[in-house]
Amino acid sequence: MSMSIGHVAELWRYPVKSLGGGSVDQAELGPRGVLGDRLWAVRDLERDVTASARQLPVLLTATARYVGPVSSDAGPGNAPDVEITFPDGTVVSSSDDGVHTKLSELAGRDVRLTPLPPAEDTSLHKLTPAERSETMSPAFLRAAFGIADDEKLPDLSMVRVSDVVNFARYSTPPGTFVDLAPVHVLSQTSLATIGAEIGSDMDVRRFRPNVLLALDDPDDELPESHWTGARVAIGEAVLDVLMPTIRCVVPSRAQPGFEVDRRITKAVAVRAQRCLGVYCGVPSGGRVRVGDEVSIRHATAGRKALADAARRAKRVTFGLVTGATERFSH
Repeated sequence: MSMSIGHVAELWRYPVKSLGGGSVDQAELGPRGVLGDRLWAVRDLERDVTASARQLPVLLTATARYVGPVSSDAGPGNAPDVEITFPDGTVVSSSDDGVHTKLSELAGRDVRLTPLPPAEDTSLHKLTPAERSETMSPAFLRAAFGIADDEKLPDLSMVRVSDVVNFARYSTPPGTFVDLAPVHVLSQTSLATIGAEIGSDMDVRRFRPNVLLALDDPDDELPESHWTGARVAIGEAVLDVLMPTIRCVVPSRAQPGFEVDRRITKAVAVRAQRCLGVYCGVPSGGRVRVGDEVSIRHATAGRKALADAARRAKRVTFGLVTGATERFSH
């Protein structure tokens, strides 16, 4: 049975992966997420891989916006032009060849702005053998999550097996430039909880959600951490909550208007077991507006039990694999 839990406080779209985005009053949600979300990415030519703010945090200091309305057929193979605003105030369009030079100057290496190719073209998603090895290494995971050598690696048992397989082959799943799931949902309650942990207000831009929720009567300081398996109705769309959003070091990075704050990575690790918000699929799309009511139908007890059992099994498997990898890496 569904119950009303609050409303949509903000909607966000990020035209270019790992660059800043912007808030919108309404958005179309579909199987690939928010229409127009991450239809562009920055290609690291030296490493031959799609760049991420985990490795190139300076990308977060630039912001992208669409030049005009995003048509309903925008998607893989059809990315509308964007404008990028750089830290020095310069604005360059994706249609200007100079954008690649400007991005390379920002990144400090040779990069190129690249539109999302057609879904059947996996050339921009495939990892080289060297990148595959690096991506699965303990050193890579420690750097990505901000973990010291004497700390345990993160619990990745919430990640679906299919996603783990994808991680071993692709920088992002073919047909998309998102990391794990089409839509990222976060509540103001969880945001405030982390803010209280470090004694400072949290800017929502640090956590890059698509949907920020205002909950009427949250029953927990991290309410969405209990939503895995639930179905959420939001405006005209329906979302399936797939997993908690495991956090890397990106929220601690500098963006326009705020500086590096490494306390955030530690606060999320200590207070929220490195997870904040949830990743969602979109079984039924539609338009969502700021102010729309949000309702939820939680997973049944039986479904929760099966999910818990599967996660325990994955935790054991991942523990064995990462433990062995760490031993060999030393």
